[in-house]
Amino acid sequence: MFLTLFGTIVIAGIVGYIAERSNFTQNGILPSIIICIGGAFLFFFLRLMFGVGFSSPGWNAILSSIGALIIVPTRWRR
Repeated sequence: MFLTLFGTIVIAGIVGYIAERSNFTQNGILPSIIICIGGAFLFFFLRLMFGVGFSSPGWNAILSSIGALIIVPTRWRR
């Protein structure tokens, strides 16, 4: 479980960095990485508690990071 959590954090950080460098978001590198890690943590613990998710923890991390980037910044933009 610990290695899965660590892998989730690493994958979420990579997704946040790639999303920022490819101009998918304009939040800044550090805020994008923090948003992705937060979304991945949330989905990781939802999967742990309720069993909701895909079969692979890697896919869970990637999709939850992208989902967090789509949902969180658009709410606070003007």
